[in-house]
Amino acid sequence: MDFTFTEDQLLFQDSVRDFLANEVTPERVRASWESDSGRDDVLWAQLAELGLTGMTVAEEHGGLGMNELDFVLLAQECGYVALPEPLVHTALVAVPLLQQVGGDLAARWLPKIAAGEAKVIVGIAQNMLVEDAHVADLLLLEDGDKLVAATQEQVTLRHNASVDPSRRLYAVELGAGATTVAAGEEARCLVAGALNRGALGAAAQALGLAQRMVDISVQYTSERQQFGKPIGSFQAVKHHMANVAVRLEYAKAPVHRAAYAVAHNQEIASHAVSHAKLVACEAANLAAKNSIQVHGAMGYTWEVDLHIYMKKAWALANTWGDAGLHKTRVAGRIFAEGAALGAGATFG
Repeated sequence: MDFTFTEDQLLFQDSVRDFLANEVTPERVRASWESDSGRDDVLWAQLAELGLTGMTVAEEHGGLGMNELDFVLLAQECGYVALPEPLVHTALVAVPLLQQVGGDLAARWLPKIAAGEAKVIVGIAQNMLVEDAHVADLLLLEDGDKLVAATQEQVTLRHNASVDPSRRLYAVELGAGATTVAAGEEARCLVAGALNRGALGAAAQALGLAQRMVDISVQYTSERQQFGKPIGSFQAVKHHMANVAVRLEYAKAPVHRAAYAVAHNQEIASHAVSHAKLVACEAANLAAKNSIQVHGAMGYTWEVDLHIYMKKAWALANTWGDAGLHKTRVAGRIFAEGAALGAGATFG
């Protein structure tokens, strides 16, 4: 069995990496913090022009018709630059949920998403607060045992501060006119799928964030000198970064495996996603901790770019399910009676 990504997937990743590195600079991220919406319409239009907003939209609705496995490498690149725009949310959560709902709602909104003309945001009870609700043209919200669709005019928003200045979080109160799109077991299945895809997106971004923090720290330690030598030449500093590199490398395979499981609707998708989010966020949290350590007191300051990625990593660790939820899901799988474990069950 071939576990490698295709040449086309890797080439697409390279082109998106180059675009994001040039356009989503730390200076541009900082500038977004000062704007009213925290979002950049010009950048969103550029992402749409590249086909990224419609990447997972079916071809019949003007998209590229790709899946979660095709997008997971791009989600890593979004994490690497700490992209504030809700691209990962759109491709991995909003679009698949709309396509599952189907009907007139999907037919109306999917072409607009693909063209970059509309933003659809999903809110579930697990997250409590809804990121980017203020820029959403349509909100798909879990409301008890129902999934409802509402426009801006049908909700009341209350802003909540986040540890990550790039995140705009809102408590959403439904008003009159919201439409129920699913109820009961159907709604629970749709919400469960959204949770899995959201957690997958968070895990993939965590990989990118961890790599960026390592790169920032390596550059800093090669320039910062002590006793006439770069501090990066000291063994203790090398060990800090090596420990992150090992954790990060071991986290990549579970994230890619989870993307495959979700894309192919495999029975193991939920616990594969939970495993991926746990190991990826642990790698990102270790990267934040050790990067602060090698920066010394500078690591905590607002002026150093490290905190852009560090704070996003902290935020992602507790969105789309915290560590407790995902550990419970993994434990439920491996401690179940008759669980197929071990090397012999890998491809079962």
